[in-house]
Formats: sequence, structure tokens, C-alpha cells
Amino acid sequence: MPSLIRIVGLGPGDPDLVTLGSLEALRAVGRAVTLLAPPELALFLESEGVTLLRDRVADAALFVRGSSDAIDAFVATLDGADLAIGVLGNPLSDFPGLPLLLRALERVGTRTELVPGMPRATLSAAIAMPLVPLPPMSAHYTWPDLIEVMARLRTTCPWDREQTHESLVPYLIEESYEVADAIEEHSDGDLCEELGDLLLQIVFHAQLATERGKFSIADVVDGLSNKMIRRHPHVFGDAAVANVAEVWQNWEQLKSLEPSAAKRTSRLDGIPRGLGGLQRGQKMQDKAARTGFDWPHIDGIRAKLVEEVAELEEARRENDPRAIREELGDVIFTVVNLARALGVDAEGAMRDANDKFYRRFTFMERRAENEGRKLGDYSLDELEELWQLAKMQAA
Repeated sequence: MPSLIRIVGLGPGDPDLVTLGSLEALRAVGRAVTLLAPPELALFLESEGVTLLRDRVADAALFVRGSSDAIDAFVATLDGADLAIGVLGNPLSDFPGLPLLLRALERVGTRTELVPGMPRATLSAAIAMPLVPLPPMSAHYTWPDLIEVMARLRTTCPWDREQTHESLVPYLIEESYEVADAIEEHSDGDLCEELGDLLLQIVFHAQLATERGKFSIADVVDGLSNKMIRRHPHVFGDAAVANVAEVWQNWEQLKSLEPSAAKRTSRLDGIPRGLGGLQRGQKMQDKAARTGFDWPHIDGIRAKLVEEVAELEEARRENDPRAIREELGDVIFTVVNLARALGVDAEGAMRDANDKFYRRFTFMERRAENEGRKLGDYSLDELEELWQLAKMQAA
């Protein structure tokens, strides 16, 4: 009798959402190939007595999307024994490659059965089900609507028509920082709005490229999705990771195999020079540390900081402006390294310090104004006293 291939829906990916029917169908066969199943789901199935055959599908993402090469390669591995194929969601709605697979199995005389699962529609519902009420006279729009809005802006708005990739760079940077501000202020309303402004910049750049025939927003989405699937085999494949360190190790290894890596001559290449100095420094230190170039203990960084401060003092005594700038940079770079060793985002810590200074200084200004004076009228001792008061009341 021909072997049986049972194609079983696994639901959206949460073990709690695997239906009893799907679980029993998998147990009845006993062994299965899972396509893009999260590690937690794979472990759950194994705990329920299902033997998972790993590495039977070379590229699960291509298989699911209906690559004839991937499907034919899989069919060629069949050994005549019954096998289940676990597919995220419902095979009838979430497995684009199903028709090709069924035809390929029919050609080799293999029987097939379909077992539905909970559809993955719940995962994509967020893009069609807004949570925030719109103001009066407003309407709901979809992703295709947004692309159409951008295209019309480019053809009818004089300002939008004038823009280029280069002219939009300041806006892209500004919107990114405004998103960060909204996050740090814990303002969901502002975050929603600022993410929209940032998304506009992405859609704008894609529209400019579309007009030049270079790429479209669809290429951006395809490129990003494929990259994320490729770099997360522990989520979309059968790879297993024990901790975050192994995730990073896999990430760097997979990045090194991509075409863009061929253009880089150093592990430090690819970090944008336009990043803030603290952020770029910490990213370089992170990458260097992954090669083993790192202090074995935080005491080494602390000693280095003392050494760099002493060198700065020496440059200051010699009144050498160039050396002062260089040594001050070394001090700051070492402080960033200390932040990294402590698990602190140096750029974020600096922003926090800036905000704290702003609160305290504006408190001093208001206090002086209430007294009918200006800060410039205060003596140094009075300013110190006012500063200490600000530290207590405007922490």
C-alpha cells in the first residue's frame, strides 16, 4: 500500500492553540516534519510523543511558499513509511505550496490526508483591526491605501515632488529620534503617531526608488522577511539555541554568509558612521568582544579609565589642544566600554543624564524668576545652594 502523508495544521504557533484533532493525527502517524514551527511548539509535540524528523526540508520557507524545487527535493526523500507534515495555521488557508505538494505526491502514488488547524489569521488581524479610535471625520485605511497616498503625493504635491533620497535624510533621522523620545516618555499615543511618521519616511524612499525602477516597497518587505527567516533558524527552522549568546553567534555567522558581507573587510564594517558617537562606540565594542577582544573583568576597564584620565591631565598640563581632544575621546570611549560591561546603553544613559540636567536647571530658572532675579545675578555659592535644592526637588 502506498505510504500516507498526513498534512496537519498546527495553529498560529502557540502550543495551547494546537487542536486535539491535530495532536491525535500527529500521534497516530508517530513521526513528523514541522515547517517553521517555533522551538516551544516543537518541544511540545515531542513531549506528546511525536518524533520530529529534522533537516528533512532544506528550506522550509521556500517549501511553504510553493517552490517546486523544494517540494520535489522533499518528495525524493520519502522512504515509503507514513509521515506527517506539520504546517503553521490551517493547511487550506496558510500553506500556499499545498496544491503543488498534493500534485507531487499524487505523481508518486502517495496517499494524502488533510487535518485542519486554527488559522493564522489572528496573527495578521492587527493590520486590519485598529485599536485606537479615530477623530471625527477620519477614515480607516489599509496598507495598499498608504502606498497609493504616497504615490499621489509625489505626483500632485510640489514639496513632495522636489524630494530626493538625500534631501529626506534629515527627516528620517529626526523621526527616528522622535520615536525614541515617545518610547522613553512612555506615551503610547505619541508613539503611535511617531511610528506613523517614521513609516512615512520608509514608504517615501521606496516610492522614489519605484519611480526610478530600482525597487519597490514589495521588495523591501520581501527582503526584510526573507532576512529575518534566514537569520532566525531557531524560530523558523529546526535549529536549537540555549541562550541569547548563541542567538548572537548564529546571527553573526549567518550574516557573514550573505552577499553584503563580501564587501566588508572588517567585523566592524557595517556600523553606520552617522550614528551618535556613544552608540557607534558601543556597537564597535560589542562586535569586537564577540571575537574575544574584551576585558576579562570589569576591574580592567576601571583601571584603564584611571589611566586615560591621567593621560588627559598630562595633555592639559602641556596645553596641547590636539592631545587634549584625543585623550578626552579615549576617556569617553573607555566610559562607553564600562557602560557595556555593566549592561548599560551608553547613549540611553547619556540621554537620561541630559533630561535630568534639564529638569534641575529649569527648576533653578523658575526659582530665580519667582524671586524676581536672574541666574546670572547669583553668586557661585548661591548657585550651588540652588543646585542642591534642585537635586532634591527636581530629581
